[in-house]
Amino acid sequence: MYTKWLTESSSPNSQRSRSRRLQRWMLIAMSSTLLFTSACSLLPAEEEEEILPVITPPTISKKPEHEVTTETLVDQFSASGKIMSQQEEHVYFSVDGKRIKDVLVKNGDKVKAGQVIAVFETEETEKSIRDKKFEIRKEEYTMKENLRKRDEMDELEFEQMQLNYEQKKQDLADLEKDLSKATLRAPFSGSVVALYGQKGNQTKAYDPIATIANTSKLTIAVKLSKDELEDVAIGMEVEVKINGHDKPIKGKIKALPNPNSSSSSNQPNQPDGGQGGNTAQQEKLEDFVIVQVDKLPANVQRGTSLGVNIIKSRKENAIVIPNSALRKIGSRKYVQVVEPDGTKREVDVEVGQEDSTVVEILRGLEPGQKVVGN
Repeated sequence: MYTKWLTESSSPNSQRSRSRRLQRWMLIAMSSTLLFTSACSLLPAEEEEEILPVITPPTISKKPEHEVTTETLVDQFSASGKIMSQQEEHVYFSVDGKRIKDVLVKNGDKVKAGQVIAVFETEETEKSIRDKKFEIRKEEYTMKENLRKRDEMDELEFEQMQLNYEQKKQDLADLEKDLSKATLRAPFSGSVVALYGQKGNQTKAYDPIATIANTSKLTIAVKLSKDELEDVAIGMEVEVKINGHDKPIKGKIKALPNPNSSSSSNQPNQPDGGQGGNTAQQEKLEDFVIVQVDKLPANVQRGTSLGVNIIKSRKENAIVIPNSALRKIGSRKYVQVVEPDGTKREVDVEVGQEDSTVVEILRGLEPGQKVVGN
């Protein structure tokens, strides 16, 4: 019987039958899988889970700590000035109402002492002198005739004639003096640094025609206000920065302005369009603070602008802290000192000089300590 079962099971038909059943089951499985997959694709897509940012709790910032140090403190202030000549002078006519005949120099010309700068017309003056001399000769003849018959003349009449004669002689002297003023000359050798008068202008007594300066003798001149002058003294250190020159120059205050100076203007006015009457004011060295230096740059010129730092005081090894570390309540001034163990305590301090970055501590702190900033 066993042999019969084995034989049937091992027959070719039986094997084919099993193979067909296996294929059917595989087909069914694949169909089911496809059907399931298709059904899943019809379902709505699931939303992705939102990723929330990590929230970092805020941290309390630590206030900066500064070390108490020492440095050199300089109390100074800035001002402006320019290069000026030590020998500079306006030249002018001292006679009114004369027409300028000619101006014989140009701005920038080099001149020698005594060189003619300008002249005014003298024809009328010369004619007046000739007429006056003729009148005087006639008067002298009349006087001689009257002297012969003086005893016959009234005393007052004779004295009147004498006075008239003396008056005419004085008029002649005045005319000759005016004639001598017709020529304007350079008072010293130098350069024409300003020219105001023009040919054809009417002269006005003491109005400048030109300015002559000795450009070989230059100095540093600084203009200060009345309040600033109260803080300076002869001998103070000065640092000079001349425009166009990178290297500062060290110097000292040599002279202060003359408080009795009559100058009322620092800048000369321009001429009045050729009609005379210009009111140019001469810049005088006595109106400026004069700074002395060992040597000026070789190519520096008169009129060059400059800046100066005037040092009022200098203190070495001053104890300082940053401005931000100083605390104030009313009149009280104090700091927070950081102890070696990290604790903090308040310390009252006495302050000295202050600038835009540091405060000098006169009492209350020592170098090396640490203070808390704001």
